[in-house]
Amino acid sequence: MKRSELIRELQRAGCDLHRHGGRHDIYINPATGQKQPVPRHNEIDDVLVKHIKKYLGLKR
Repeated sequence: MKRSELIRELQRAGCDLHRHGGRHDIYINPATGQKQPVPRHNEIDDVLVKHIKKYLGLKR
């Protein structure tokens, strides 16, 4: 999945950019308080996308 698509999905679900890290951006779900790093690669593996969404409390 393209990183831009994932970011759009996270923002639509209510997640916000918490901070920029060294090689990742940290997104937070304000409803659950969960934080999850998102790598800055153009393409993100589908297994990792599934993990990010699950950890942030979003439906696939």
